[in-house]
Amino acid sequence: MTQRDSKSLRAALPGIARILRQFSPMLGKQKSLLIVSFVALIAEILLHLLEPWPLKFIFDYILVPDFRSQSLGIPWLSELNPLVLLTGLTLALIAIALLRASAAYFSVVGMALAASNVLTEIRSDLYSHLQNLSLSFHHKAKSGDLITRVTSDIERLREVTVMAVLPLIAHALTLAGMILVMFWLHWELALIAIAIFPLFVFFTMRLTKRIRQVVRSQRQREGAMAATAAESIGAIKVVQALSLQDMLERTFASHNRQSLKESAQAQKLAAGLERMVELLTGLATALVLWRGVQLVMGKVITPGDLLVFVNYLRIAFKPMRQIAKYTGQIAKATASGERILDVLDTVPDICDARGAVDAPPLKGSVRFENVTFAYEASKEILHNVSFTVEPGQHVALVGPSGGGKSTLVSLLLRLYDPLEGRILVDGHDLREYKLQSIRRQISVVLQDTILFAASVRDNIAYGFLGASDQAIEQAARLANAHNFILALPQGYDTVLGERGATLSGGQRQRISIARAAIRQAAMSTTGFAYAILDEPTTGLDKENEHAVNEALERLTQQCTTFLVSHNLRAVEQADIILYIEGGQILEQGTHRELLRLGGRYAAMYALQFAIRN
Repeated sequence: MTQRDSKSLRAALPGIARILRQFSPMLGKQKSLLIVSFVALIAEILLHLLEPWPLKFIFDYILVPDFRSQSLGIPWLSELNPLVLLTGLTLALIAIALLRASAAYFSVVGMALAASNVLTEIRSDLYSHLQNLSLSFHHKAKSGDLITRVTSDIERLREVTVMAVLPLIAHALTLAGMILVMFWLHWELALIAIAIFPLFVFFTMRLTKRIRQVVRSQRQREGAMAATAAESIGAIKVVQALSLQDMLERTFASHNRQSLKESAQAQKLAAGLERMVELLTGLATALVLWRGVQLVMGKVITPGDLLVFVNYLRIAFKPMRQIAKYTGQIAKATASGERILDVLDTVPDICDARGAVDAPPLKGSVRFENVTFAYEASKEILHNVSFTVEPGQHVALVGPSGGGKSTLVSLLLRLYDPLEGRILVDGHDLREYKLQSIRRQISVVLQDTILFAASVRDNIAYGFLGASDQAIEQAARLANAHNFILALPQGYDTVLGERGATLSGGQRQRISIARAAIRQAAMSTTGFAYAILDEPTTGLDKENEHAVNEALERLTQQCTTFLVSHNLRAVEQADIILYIEGGQILEQGTHRELLRLGGRYAAMYALQFAIRN
C-alpha cells in the first residue's frame, strides 16, 4: 500500500481543495444558479427542522392535554377548539411538506444545471489541453486511458464539484441545527444522542480510507482496459492477420475480472458503511427512548418533546447516512479528479515562447545549426546536424531506417525542440514565431495517411478551415483525386469510414495531398512555404504511384520541399540529397555528385538498381 493510496478522507481534503481551486473560475460562472440552489437547500434544511413540531403540538395540546403546562407555553393554543387546532396543525404539516418539496426541487434542478455546465466546460478544456500536449507526452501515455479521463473520470468529478460537496455541506448544517435544537429541548437526551457520533466518525474514516484505495486501483485498471481495447480495435487488421485475438482477449479478460472484483469490493465497503450508520441510528434511538420515557413519566419533558427527539434522530441520522454515502463518493471521485488534474497540470514541452510573434509569409530558406536531439536523454537520435537549404529547393532525406530522417522533419514542424543547436527559417529561430503561424505555412503528406470519419469535402477542408467548395475542388484536381471522388456514392459528400478505411491506399493518399494543397488553392498567396513528404508513395501500385507523384510535383512546384524516401529513384532530381545514418549527415550533394563520391549512397543505389533488375 502506497502512502498516497492509504490516505483517509481527511488526508484527501487538500486534494479536494485543489480540485475546487482549479475549477473555481468555472463554478464562478454558475454563481447565480449555485446561489439559488444553496438558498433553496438552506430553506429545505429549516423546513426539515420545523417538520416534527406540528406533531408535538398535536400530542401535547390534543392527545395528552395534561402536559400543556410543560409545553412551550403558547397560551392561545390552549384556548382553541381541539378540532380547529388539529385542522390547523395538519394543514401546517401539508404546507411544510409542500414548501420543502419545492425547495428540494429548485435545489436539485439548480445544482444539476450548474453541474452540467461546469462538466461541459471541464471536458472541453481537458480535450483542448490534450490536443495541445507535446508528442513526447502522447508517446508515453495510453490513448485508451486518456479517453477514460475525458469521459468517465469527468462524470465522477461531478460528485466532487457540485453534486456531492454542496449536499454534504447542507446535510452537515442540518445535523448541526438539529443538535442545537435537541440541546435546547433537553441537554441530557441530546448528550445521549450525540454520544454515538464518535463511533460514526471512526467507522466512516476507517472504511472511506479502504474505499479510496480500492477505487483508485479500479480506475487505473479501467484505464488499462480502455487502452487495450483502443489499441486492438485501432489495429484490427493486424490483430486478425496475426491471429492475436485470443491473446488480447485473455489480457482484456484479466483486467476486466480484476476490475469487477475491485468494484464489488468497493460496493461492499460502501454498503457496510451505510449499514453501520443504520445500526448506530437504531442504537441511539433505543437509548433516547429508554431515558426519554422515564423523563416523560416523571413529567420532566412532554410526550411531544420526546416525539421531536425521536423524529430528529430519524432525520439527523438520515443526513449521517447521506454523509457516509457522499464521503464514499468523494473518495471515489477524488481519485478521478486527481487523474484529470494530472493531465491539466502537464505543461506542453513545445509551446509558444514568451515574446513569440506570428510568422510573416516565409520565403522558404532553412538552416540547421549543430542540431542535436534525443527522445530520451541516454540515446541521441540526431547529433550535431548542420545544413542549409535555399528557398524553393527540393531536399531528399535518405538512409537506413532509424537514422533520424523523420525526426529531422518533425523538428522543422516543431513537434519537438532540439536539445542543442537551433533551426532557422528565413534567418530567424523557429522559436521566435508562434507555433500555429509556422505550421500553417507547412504542408505535410505522410506515409500513414490519416483521414477522419467525415465527408470527403470535410477531410480536404481540414487543411484550411473555411475553404470554399471551389477551392476544395481545385485542390482535388491538383491531387488527381477529383475524378474518383465524383465516382463515389455521394461524391464530395460521401462520408468515409474511420481512418478512410473505405478507400484504397492510393485514393487515401491523393485526398491527403488535396488536404495539403488546399491552402494554396484557398489563399491568394502561395499558401505555404514548405512541404514535407514522408514516404508518400510507399505501398502503392505503379498506377497509383504515378498518379500520386504527378500530384506531388504540382503540389511542390513553388515551395521548399523535404522528401523522406527509401526509394532512391524517387530522389534523383532533388537539388540536395542528405544521406543520414546513426543520427548524422554522412554524405550531402546531388544525385550525380554522390554517385561520383562512391560512398554509402552510391552503394545503396547500386543495390536497389540490382534488385529491380
